[in-house]
Amino acid sequence: MMPLALSESYLFGLPLVEIWFVVMFLTLAMFLWLDGSNFGIGVLFGLVDDEEIEESMLAAVAPLWDGTEVWLIVFGGAMFAVFPDVYAGLFSENYMLMFLILGALIIRGVSPEFREQRHDETWQRVFGGLFVAGSVLAPLFLGMFTANWLVGSTDLFTVPGIVVGLAVVALATVEGAAFTNMKIEQPTGEITTYGTLAQVAYLVLAVTTVAYLYLFVAGMATKVMSEFSLALVGLTAVLGVAYIVMLRSGQALYAFVMAGVQTFGLVALVGYLLYPTIYPITGLTAQKAAVSELAMNLMTVVLAIFLPLVLMYFAVLYNAFRGPVQVGEGY
Repeated sequence: MMPLALSESYLFGLPLVEIWFVVMFLTLAMFLWLDGSNFGIGVLFGLVDDEEIEESMLAAVAPLWDGTEVWLIVFGGAMFAVFPDVYAGLFSENYMLMFLILGALIIRGVSPEFREQRHDETWQRVFGGLFVAGSVLAPLFLGMFTANWLVGSTDLFTVPGIVVGLAVVALATVEGAAFTNMKIEQPTGEITTYGTLAQVAYLVLAVTTVAYLYLFVAGMATKVMSEFSLALVGLTAVLGVAYIVMLRSGQALYAFVMAGVQTFGLVALVGYLLYPTIYPITGLTAQKAAVSELAMNLMTVVLAIFLPLVLMYFAVLYNAFRGPVQVGEGY
């Protein structure tokens, strides 16, 4: 007889399907926050003119970027394990975006390594440019993928896809500016200015996205105008103002937290607008897309074992590399 603990569909009184739906989006939010700051540093790398600051930015991101991609793997793994039909359909329908995301991540990862192999100005300029390109394109394509998922589109370029993609790039720059000012000994006004402009751009793009969903996407109007959605939009605006104040007053850590909460708010809004549907192209709901109760319970046991280990790894990682890097310190 199957053990009772592995045959129930609830955990602590909560439905397992909903728990895994939330877990999946939480891992996406963690990736967009932690690796988003690395993307943002890459964006800012292409904007600053001070070579010492550039080297410090690379030194700040070097120990972290490969670890933060764990969250993207966990996101894909959670979808594959619990919602396999969604994984198969979503990734196959958007295979071009998947290849573009993967390519951008690879370019972002290897270009700093190649840049440091030779102290030739042209060589470093080329691979520095590739680092910037990968850092811009990866969040852009991720935003396009998320928007297409939300509206049920398989086209490579869509209006909401481009707007959300640009919003994610702006949000990554917001995170990157705060993280850069945390990690360099003497925060620069240039980075602060770019962070402020990126925050304003993100708020404008976020409102534009919400307005587009309300006006042009069938079935979205009611949810977009719900109290929860409006509360998230209002909270984002308040946090955006707080971010600017904190960044300009030198409170980079608090600004980074404000950027993180905005990231979680964005992902929460996407999840809320999707649910109970999880695959809008076919109208498939999370309940129907989920695997059996036994499989979900087994995956919950796996999650309970490995999630604390992942969190512990990141606690150790960020603790080991806490504090500012020296100005001019290299990759």
